[in-house]
Amino acid sequence: MSAQIISGKEVSAQVRERLKKDVEQMKLQDPNFRPGLVVLQVGDRDDSNLYISMKMKAAAEIGINATHLRLPKTATEDEVLHSIREVNENSSVHGLIVQLPLDSIHKIDTEKVTNAVAPEKDVDGLTSINAGKLSRGDLGDCFIPCTPNGCMELIRQTGVSVAGKRAVVIGRSKIVGAPMHDLLLWSHATVTTCHSKTVDLAGEVGKADILVVGIGKAEMVKGDWIKKGAVVIDCGINHIPDESKPSGKRVVGDVHFASAKEQAGFITPVPGGVGPMTVAMLMANTVLSAKRFLEGHQPGRWNISYTTLNLQKPVPSDIVISRSCVPKPIDRLAREVGLLSDEVELYGKTKAKVQLHIIKRLQKQPDGKYVVVTGITPTPLGEGKSTTTIGLVQALGAHMKLNVFACVRQPSQGPTFGIKGGAAGGGYSQVIPMEEFNLHLTGDIHAITAANNLVAAAIDARIFHESTQSDKALYNRLVPLSGEQRKFSPIQINRLKKLGIEKTDPSALTDEEITRFARLDIDPSSITWQRVLDTNDRFLRKITIGQSPTEKGYTREAQFDITVASEIMAVLALTSSLEDMRQRLAKMVVATSCSGEPITTEDLGVSGALTVLMKDAIKPNLMQTLEGTPVFVHAGPFANIAHGNSSILADKIALRLVGPEGFVVTEAGFGADIGMEKFFNIKCRYSGLRPHVVVLVATVRALKMHGGGPTVTAGMPLPKEYVEENLELLEKGCSNMRKQIENAQHFGVPVVVAVNAFKTDTEAELDLICDMAKAAGAFDAVRCFHWAEGGAGAVALGQAVQRACEAPSNFKFLYDLDLPIADKIRIIAQKIYGADDIQLLPDAQHKVELYTKQGFGSLPICMAKTHLSLSHEADKKGVPRGFILPIRDIRASVGAGFLYPLVGTMPTIPGLPTRPCFYDIDLDPETDQVNGLF
Repeated sequence: MSAQIISGKEVSAQVRERLKKDVEQMKLQDPNFRPGLVVLQVGDRDDSNLYISMKMKAAAEIGINATHLRLPKTATEDEVLHSIREVNENSSVHGLIVQLPLDSIHKIDTEKVTNAVAPEKDVDGLTSINAGKLSRGDLGDCFIPCTPNGCMELIRQTGVSVAGKRAVVIGRSKIVGAPMHDLLLWSHATVTTCHSKTVDLAGEVGKADILVVGIGKAEMVKGDWIKKGAVVIDCGINHIPDESKPSGKRVVGDVHFASAKEQAGFITPVPGGVGPMTVAMLMANTVLSAKRFLEGHQPGRWNISYTTLNLQKPVPSDIVISRSCVPKPIDRLAREVGLLSDEVELYGKTKAKVQLHIIKRLQKQPDGKYVVVTGITPTPLGEGKSTTTIGLVQALGAHMKLNVFACVRQPSQGPTFGIKGGAAGGGYSQVIPMEEFNLHLTGDIHAITAANNLVAAAIDARIFHESTQSDKALYNRLVPLSGEQRKFSPIQINRLKKLGIEKTDPSALTDEEITRFARLDIDPSSITWQRVLDTNDRFLRKITIGQSPTEKGYTREAQFDITVASEIMAVLALTSSLEDMRQRLAKMVVATSCSGEPITTEDLGVSGALTVLMKDAIKPNLMQTLEGTPVFVHAGPFANIAHGNSSILADKIALRLVGPEGFVVTEAGFGADIGMEKFFNIKCRYSGLRPHVVVLVATVRALKMHGGGPTVTAGMPLPKEYVEENLELLEKGCSNMRKQIENAQHFGVPVVVAVNAFKTDTEAELDLICDMAKAAGAFDAVRCFHWAEGGAGAVALGQAVQRACEAPSNFKFLYDLDLPIADKIRIIAQKIYGADDIQLLPDAQHKVELYTKQGFGSLPICMAKTHLSLSHEADKKGVPRGFILPIRDIRASVGAGFLYPLVGTMPTIPGLPTRPCFYDIDLDPETDQVNGLF
């Protein structure tokens, strides 16, 4: 009786149908996801092209996104390896095949090339790592080579159990014979491998219940060698002469089929047996790789290690603590929190940037819990918001084992070298390395400085050129001849459209249109754009520019701001994408024309260049805390002139990475009346995000100051009232905390008060603050010792925040954007500051009328006010009453998306004190270590 034919075509069709359903299931899980396969070919061999076309066709049928990457015959080994590395780093590719043989005119080490494929993408199963795992029986943690895997599938189709059977494999190649031996062995067969040196090959074959042949010799195995009823799998593909065929040859296997089928119980034909299964199993491995990828990269499923602190008493200096902790390599931290290798750009070993395309990958993922840290009205020393933010995330992560990200601002170098020092947190709650954090980081602030000053240069250059040229000459230079013709740039087309000129041919403009296009006619007195510098330099607060004779008498008064006060910094913090940033940069208003029209960077023709300068700065920076929890450091807008919050992009990415049970803790600059109010009314409007909890940081010393305590001066010892118990003074000062709790409640969000404890605080003082906070409506109030104890000292705060996230929340904005400008300012002044009313001084009243006319009246309000008092007077502590808030002027940050009223006099570039911090800063030339920074 003839053997039953095992059709590879039928079995492979079943496999492909199963794989199609698997791919559809993955798409249900993530509609944007598709398994990705790359077939890398060197040269142009006809047989390779045939095999690749079969693979590409099968991939398309199943739903795999397959790419044929063809390198020329001239490709060198290095070029092939480079291509492999690029595919290894591409997270959208789950399988990589190197089509063999490599058809190059250069010598290429095939072993080196195949082993360069990442093991997790080696769907051919040819790397030494996958082969080693297979040989040791780790079948669930490797890829099985496709031909042996297909053979096993064909054997399973017979219904014959492999366990306990005698199996013979003829051939010991790395592609078929050796892995086939391992597969049969780990399926509990007794396996003999035969090869060219085997004595009595026919005798060995005759013992086989299962025979797999892959020796590469046409019809070598004869029927009378085969045991009656055996399963015969023929992997051979050989060509022998056959004059009856048009080609003069036909394909046969390694087994003499006609005689073997009379002996065997089951047998595979050639062709139509193992061949189709090889392709099918390649697809199966690709789908398996994609499944593993999805399972291993589910947002919120972290595999993170934490760093154990070695707490010292007394607490050493910040820099000593920072250096006592060795940071994890940043690429390792990135992997731990679910970032893929091609989503991360390393900047050394301790910091990295995250690519924005991660947003698309995570777009269907639910957000985590969103927490904003703010504070009571602070002393000039600050009350530890940054330290509390870091302590809280260390508690939630390292001690409560929850996924958590901190999102904080990048500090300006002005205060770092001035009087304040760094802003990386403090004690055992820090971002590390703190030198990296405070000095340059990845150059974002320098990019903003360059972009900002390019705009400033463009403004004055344009005024100069317009004043020295006729309309025609100006137009001819703006649209110069190139190859005997003039052509508008894309940015000039945008200006034409804005002017309502629907023409693209420069020669078609009328004289009147040429004048309107070429002349911005900037009113020099209306220029609101200043140059910037990330240094405290008081002598740049008012300068005169244009003193050189080459400027032909064009001089004007100007000034510098500190870089973090630049509108471009505010744009960076509030943007949601590269395209959105491009639009915001284009909308920035820098001046007004003599006819009252707003002049934008798009009008100046510089907005595209600004986007180029900012293309890397838009990517959030990844760092870590002392205890190994992740931190995004991104943007640092001035909390007076701008909104004082880190970037929307960092928050959004972090919220998706932590998963629905995780936490993102961000910090709002200055007290709740400034940073928190702007966080809600500006940042939350543009982000669409809704916070779950407000953490309000309070300290004994600040509340005593609000109770009438003496002046606190940075760099001077604290008066005795602040280091000795004084419950009466403290209780009186708690009025400020009550007001800030009330301010948070205006937005409908639960408040947890974090009492940042200092060593001089007494038990009675800490208890009093907690009791009064709860009485004022706080969800909870807890003591925190994170400065001295790290995350362990903020576990109570973490638990309170976790509970508060489950409490009812009814978030709402403070005002409607459609209200008149003055009404929006009045609502903030009355509800948040406690003012009786506002007073619009003449400049402010003029700006209200101008901005309303120009169409900017519906923008949110970003108050520029002292952070040292709820009122406009820094020395008025507690909760001032009965005051009128004077609005000196109003300015527009149209690109960022807000108007900022100026309350009193606001310096926009700080000055250096008599003894700046830079006296202590130096570099050790032996160790390359920065000393004296903290």
